[in-house]
Amino acid sequence: MVPPAEEGCGLPQDTPPRPLVGSHHAARPQHDDAGDATGALTLALNEAPGRTSPGLRASGGPPPHPREEPVTTADHRRLGRDLDLFDTDPLIGAGLPFWLPDGATVRHTLEEYVRGLEREAGYVHVYSPALGKRALYEKSGHWAHYRDGMFPPLDDGGDQLVLRPSLCPHHALLYRSRGRSHRELPLRVAELGDMYRHEPSGSLGGLTRVRAIRLNDAHIFCTPDQVVDETADALDLIGRAHRALGITPLRHRLSLPGPGGKYAGEAATWERATGLLVSALEQAGLDWEEGPGEAAFYGPKIDVQIADPAGRESTLSTVQVDLHQPERFDLHYTGPDGARHRPVMVHRSVIGSIERVVAHLIEVHQGAFPAWLAPLQTIALPVTPDQEAAAAHLADRARRRGLRADTAPAGTGALGARIRTHRLVPYQAVIGAREAAQDTVAVRLRDGRRLPPLPAEEFLDRAAALTAAHTTDLWDE
Repeated sequence: MVPPAEEGCGLPQDTPPRPLVGSHHAARPQHDDAGDATGALTLALNEAPGRTSPGLRASGGPPPHPREEPVTTADHRRLGRDLDLFDTDPLIGAGLPFWLPDGATVRHTLEEYVRGLEREAGYVHVYSPALGKRALYEKSGHWAHYRDGMFPPLDDGGDQLVLRPSLCPHHALLYRSRGRSHRELPLRVAELGDMYRHEPSGSLGGLTRVRAIRLNDAHIFCTPDQVVDETADALDLIGRAHRALGITPLRHRLSLPGPGGKYAGEAATWERATGLLVSALEQAGLDWEEGPGEAAFYGPKIDVQIADPAGRESTLSTVQVDLHQPERFDLHYTGPDGARHRPVMVHRSVIGSIERVVAHLIEVHQGAFPAWLAPLQTIALPVTPDQEAAAAHLADRARRRGLRADTAPAGTGALGARIRTHRLVPYQAVIGAREAAQDTVAVRLRDGRRLPPLPAEEFLDRAAALTAAHTTDLWDE
């Protein structure tokens, strides 16, 4: 549940404000006693709040259409709209959300972060088309095992084209397009690619059940004796990303076949793949639980489970060992003995689908994203109109350092009202007459801490370093 709106911002310095979908307040007359930002900030934060309205954009401003009822749930479907992150329209269709500017900023930042993480880990990135011939999915096994979850084929003369339900077959063909030597392996191929699922209309909602999916996907083609190390490394990569995002996994599940399921391959192949995953879990030092009936049709997997604030469980990240598709697509490499050998295909997703991970982040952080992921990272707040040029200059310098920054002019409301409007912005830089003259700032952090006056350059350097480090810490003391 979202706690009720706070009754004022005059909180003790060690008591952080609730990082919620907050309330913006009606403007009140500006204080005359505002010669320096520290004094003005103290006065502003101890004012009694004005009338509230329930919505607040993630970047700070009020929503275009304030709702009458207060926000009473942490459900991302409500928060995402109140924060102006995403929306839907019946003319586009169910399960097809569109991303608004603040949401697009979060999505782009998240995608660039995971690409950088993968590059550091030795992955190469590719692009592949979201369509393929029906024959491709017949060969991969998706058509036989997953047809009900796919959109109907599109007739194209003598061929039928299908919107892909996964990226795996395309990456298998990418591997097969060149001769491969054992010296090239492991080959780690990653893509942030689009795929489509024909979900029943009654199951669609928000970002967690959609029909158009942006998947953080990768496939590692390796020799059999590389599988355990590659799987353990993938689990480590997942853990690093979760820590940067402030995500706490619920558990690791070893997803196995269950009775009555439709699975490809022989029992011995499944036992071998399961043994490799168990060895990787042991090497990574992770506890796990078995999940019969949760395997993919082509092999067992390790699923990293999360829970939303209501306790509903879902899978976010996954690592899978596939001995089936390399055989189906006749993949091979030349070994040190000069003979042809079959590689193993390790499927791996660090953050899962962009839609699902953003939905989880909205609910976990309630709009107060880690500073590096926040749509707006720094807001410059002049105490009076006389400091607006200094505030604009600060925001410009922040942007040149890679920070997402803006100004909240004095004419848009009293200082306290502007601070409350931008309460989800990690760094709130207040500039009074003294700060403008000395090129310093009085910084209020989103969690309620107030820093001693800092030279503007020092503040910007430290904020830029923290966001570049992808940490959940707001400030380094």
